[in-house]
Amino acid sequence: MTNRLPGFNTLAIHAGAAPDATTGARATPIYQTTSFVFDDVDHAASLFGLQAFGNIYTRITNPTNAVLEERIAALEGGTAAVAVASGHAAEFLTMHALMQPGDQFVAANKLYGGSINQFNHSYKNFGWEVAWADTDDPASFEAAITPRTKAIFCESIANPGGVITDIAALSAIAKRHNVPLIVDNTMATPYLIRPFEHGADIVVHSATKFLGGHGNSIGGLIVDGGSFNWANDPRYPMLSQPRPEYSGMVLAETFGNFGFAIAVRVLGLRDLGPALSPFNAFLILNGIETLPLRMQRHSDNALKVAGFLAQHEAVSWVSYPGLPSDRYHQLAKRYTPNGAGAVFTFGLKGGYEAGVKLVSELQLFSHLANIGDTRSLVIHPASTTHRQLTDAQKSAAGAGPEVVRLSIGLEDPDDLIEDLDAALRG
Repeated sequence: MTNRLPGFNTLAIHAGAAPDATTGARATPIYQTTSFVFDDVDHAASLFGLQAFGNIYTRITNPTNAVLEERIAALEGGTAAVAVASGHAAEFLTMHALMQPGDQFVAANKLYGGSINQFNHSYKNFGWEVAWADTDDPASFEAAITPRTKAIFCESIANPGGVITDIAALSAIAKRHNVPLIVDNTMATPYLIRPFEHGADIVVHSATKFLGGHGNSIGGLIVDGGSFNWANDPRYPMLSQPRPEYSGMVLAETFGNFGFAIAVRVLGLRDLGPALSPFNAFLILNGIETLPLRMQRHSDNALKVAGFLAQHEAVSWVSYPGLPSDRYHQLAKRYTPNGAGAVFTFGLKGGYEAGVKLVSELQLFSHLANIGDTRSLVIHPASTTHRQLTDAQKSAAGAGPEVVRLSIGLEDPDDLIEDLDAALRG
């Protein structure tokens, strides 16, 4: 091939992978092992001292996981990636590399309910504080920044409402205050949005969702954009200060534009341990091979279903940026020209009771707490994923009592519409 960068479809299949050198196997093997043999004592010492790259122990690195890491880095346009046990683990290890006790980060208020809970409660045990800002008002992010602020966090497409975030506007604020912008790209995947192209510095994923795509494995990914200058910035000592674990090495100086990914791996994943199993990495890799095809079908189906619901007599509103009438449609045209994704919410005129009744009567949709499956999924967030939040927090997150969330799968859209119509009229 020439020096031309391969296209997205090609990268989704080939990035990071090659036939197995020993057996010739074309599919990436599952290296289901805990440890790896060293060539000799010097080789072992160089690996433990970060003087050479290689495998030591599957909690830190594994050849199957490495292919997944290279593939998502290529698809996102990042410099390096780290695979971890879940999306929550990806968020946690990202913050662990950035935050010290007493530090703060600013987060968009339209997020997955589990992230809101994690930020509000679990992070307090580490002395990390969250300041909430309005996704629809970029100025509110700037107003929330203090000298203790270490990062800005948002979702590219917010869960559950399908809200499109103005990433470029938040990036401009982050750059003015010299803090990294972290974007959770789970809902969009790099097929719909590549956050680094809009100014993000770090991207995280729940690979459990659309990347894996089949509801059969849990995993998370952290991608380093290589764009933030950590060196000589004392606010980020994990990267800019000598590390006693590695004989005084300064990771940002030694590893340059992938120093953040190294810090996550050798200071977070190594010691805190939320490792991704090679088997799950294998399943997610297989899912990514069909990612472009699936995301286009997800988006096309979702647009048809959302259009049907917008006209239904039992529905008071639909929040899907793909609809021309939606308040986020202009942002969708700018950020997601291939489609607005698979997940959206709508409000039932019957309120909370109608939401509970609907999820009980649907036949083709599966009632469960997940998104991004080949199958269509439904949930009533106020009674499930967001139930731990206050009523005000539920409404702010787009999960009020009347809200139902759909994750539209790959079925024939007419079948999905018939199922919804029957349940709504039942």
